[in-house]
Amino acid sequence: MSLLPSARRRWAALVVLVAGVLLLAIDGTVLYLAVPALTRDLGATSEQVLWIGDVYSLVLAGLLVTMGSLADRIGRKRLLLTGVVAFGLASLVAAFSASAAMLIAARVLLGVAGASIMPSTLALIRNIFTDAAERTKAIAIWSAAFGAGSAIGPLVGGLLLEYFWWGSVFLINVPVMLAMLIGGVFLLPESYNPHPGRFDLPSAALSLLTMTPLIYAIKHTVGSGFDLVAAACLVVGAMCGWLFVRRQRRLETPLLDVELFRIPAFTGAVLANVIAIFSLTGLLFFFSQYLQLVRGYSPLVAGLAELPSTIASIVVVAVVGAAVTWLGRGRAVAVGMLLGGAGLAVLASAERQEAYVWLAIGLALLGLGIGLAMTLTADIVVSAAPARKAGAVSAITETAYELGVVLGIALLGSLVTGLYRALVTVPAWLSAADRAAVQDSLASALTVLDPASTAAQAAREAFAQAMQTASLVAAVLMLAAAVVAWRLIPSSPGRTARPCDGSTPIREAGTDHDERDR
Repeated sequence: MSLLPSARRRWAALVVLVAGVLLLAIDGTVLYLAVPALTRDLGATSEQVLWIGDVYSLVLAGLLVTMGSLADRIGRKRLLLTGVVAFGLASLVAAFSASAAMLIAARVLLGVAGASIMPSTLALIRNIFTDAAERTKAIAIWSAAFGAGSAIGPLVGGLLLEYFWWGSVFLINVPVMLAMLIGGVFLLPESYNPHPGRFDLPSAALSLLTMTPLIYAIKHTVGSGFDLVAAACLVVGAMCGWLFVRRQRRLETPLLDVELFRIPAFTGAVLANVIAIFSLTGLLFFFSQYLQLVRGYSPLVAGLAELPSTIASIVVVAVVGAAVTWLGRGRAVAVGMLLGGAGLAVLASAERQEAYVWLAIGLALLGLGIGLAMTLTADIVVSAAPARKAGAVSAITETAYELGVVLGIALLGSLVTGLYRALVTVPAWLSAADRAAVQDSLASALTVLDPASTAAQAAREAFAQAMQTASLVAAVLMLAAAVVAWRLIPSSPGRTARPCDGSTPIREAGTDHDERDR
């Protein structure tokens, strides 16, 4: 047993859990800048490149609910440490892959391992921090790590690729996972549902067949447009989703308690979480391009320029307790969404300003607002159900995160692309191939146009205007989410929510349950 006092042991355990989340978030974006190098070295086709980038998130999102429920049954610590070992080994395979097919297989294994780790991190926080105030602060740190990891992934990738080969972006996982394994063995408590019931394999299959086709349809539509493949995936995902929900309602011990969505606070928190991540990732994905292609920043400088958002999300740790005390949870979530919307509006106007300071202000407001909203919505979700179901419920938060990421990039990305193509002026004197390049995207336009030419500047203006519009659309969505949070999430502690069938009330977020894990 550790000689650390109980409080110190809890926070030391949090360091282990946050390290995992941080690394998984980094792993989701660190590969962006490595694609050209690994494509050249492995001779990957364009289709293989897409699978290298997409298969990780497809597998991860598809298995989160299943792994969360499995963690409740076999032990969250056990599943997390198993996932840590698997993630480290898969990272070694990925780093030293000799072919594109081998790298795709390694990315599949990374997705399975990541899905084993993620629900357990938040579920263990739910069980380690039984005090509501402490738990909120711990989840704030967890949320900050989640957001920071996604934001600094390209920066880490850029730094590694500056000095090492593309496999280094995977090798960084190994020492972190080794430290997590050692720290987890000694610091993390085991927890599980003492009465889990039967694990339903058909439900697990339906969960996978719901999320994976839906996310693939979104990604495919962005890359190739909406076609028969995307439509078929949407139909399969929707049908399997309907069958999944139907089956959960009939099972005595469901894989996922869908009745939780009848709690207004729970539903409002999940919805606010999706919209917050949707707005953040959808904007930042193209904002990185804006900084490099319009402002002329290098990849490293562009990564540094986005740091105000990351720093602001970390500041949330210090202010979240005061925000809840002053405003209550529902109003605090709403204020967070409003701050995020204000940040998006500032970015929309700042894109035309030469001074970087306005971009920094907008990014800081965005990071602060979304960090506050994400922290509290995650806390609301994991607190809405008994501790014995912490794994399954935690998986909902992470599934919402993954869904927000793909929807943000897909929908806001499609908006930016469509507006750019509608606004850009294509010089008539160009060849047909060059005109198509200018029409396709700003990145391809600058490969055929003189960067100092009037035509190139017009293309940059078209992209900046498209970014402005996308930022304003995201701001409006954040405003709508603020209204939803204000109305659905209670601000007074200790209130209960009653399902609409009039059955036994379920305690809402911010309250503790009498049920405890073994």
